[in-house]
Amino acid sequence: MKVKPLSDRIIIRPLEAEQKTAGGIIIPDNAKEKPQKGEVIAIGAGKIADNGQKIDMSLKTGDTVLYGKYSGTEVSIDGTDYLIMRESDVLAVL
Repeated sequence: MKVKPLSDRIIIRPLEAEQKTAGGIIIPDNAKEKPQKGEVIAIGAGKIADNGQKIDMSLKTGDTVLYGKYSGTEVSIDGTDYLIMRESDVLAVL
């Protein structure tokens, strides 16, 4: 990937939304919810604290993460949709 996020930002590729429910019912496109799970594609260098010390990122490329439904900024790079968000917007690592 040619895009490098700055500071404490990460780039996430959202995973596909579920096609069927647990009971086997197929979900139509207009009823699907936004995915809240994705794979970390790129990470920034880390945040600089007020005292000038660098705070390293706790995530790494390839991590699968959970994030808020409306977190981040949606961007399209080379025809693929991604989310750019701060590391603090990530809720959990799977």
